[in-house]
Amino acid sequence: MVHGTYKIGIDLGGTKTEAILFGPDEKVLYRHRVPTPRGGDLEYEGIVDTVYRQIQTTTEQVRGRTYTIGIGIPGTLDPRTETVQNANTTCLSGRSFKKDVENRIGRRVGMENDANCFTLAEAVQGAAQGYHLVFGIILGTGCGGGICIDGKVHHGIHMIAGEWGHFSVDPKGTRCWCGNRGCIETKLSGTGVSNSYYQEYKERLSLQEITHRHRLGDEKCRRIFNRFLDDFGRCVGGIVSTLDPDAIVIGGGASNIEELYSKGVEKVRRYAFHRKMQTPILKHQLGDSAGVYGAAWIGV
Repeated sequence: MVHGTYKIGIDLGGTKTEAILFGPDEKVLYRHRVPTPRGGDLEYEGIVDTVYRQIQTTTEQVRGRTYTIGIGIPGTLDPRTETVQNANTTCLSGRSFKKDVENRIGRRVGMENDANCFTLAEAVQGAAQGYHLVFGIILGTGCGGGICIDGKVHHGIHMIAGEWGHFSVDPKGTRCWCGNRGCIETKLSGTGVSNSYYQEYKERLSLQEITHRHRLGDEKCRRIFNRFLDDFGRCVGGIVSTLDPDAIVIGGGASNIEELYSKGVEKVRRYAFHRKMQTPILKHQLGDSAGVYGAAWIGV
């Protein structure tokens, strides 16, 4: 290894926790994924231990060199209490996760919302490279967002800038885990679309299955899928009307649905408050690497 500062990133996801090590030349030297503990009375303790072990294993690759550590989490840090807020891995909410990890490893770490890490990575080195104001969207099991301006994450006074997934667009809609009804997450996430299908037809299908059957001409899946595209257009059109970003980049499992970039964009144009909307709506370039890349880049 050459001299200089190395970067360690940890991406804490709902199903996997990934570690990455960048060399001083920004080349990836090491990557490792392990399952994220789920459920049980000791879920939180298990997550702290998993993150600790990932950091320990990765630092062994550094061999005494200078390094930074950044961690992406499915929530945000309350600037007043430094506890986790709004985490869809609910055992993290209200906990001093950053301090607990730091106490365990004996040094400081950077910690950032996972959607912010994704947006930063795609703005700096991915699909939205070169754009001034980038809005990043994650459409996966949940629905998150982030804002990056000139290569830096914009947080807002409450550290929740870009959290569009919990904007309520339907007061009569499905109750969201956050306590409100009809949040964007209940409309556009994989879980939300699957729940919509179940509510109407009492059969459980994933968004991937609904998309596949829609393409084969299944009428029930066509209805749910077209509603998904319409909701996408309305919600993303709202971003364009409110923030008017230079580019929007989409990640997460649902970002691979090609119809989003054709019929979905047509819906966005319908709902955006501009007759000739020109906002680029881009598919990610870094894939599921974006979150852990971004985590490494916010390290301290």
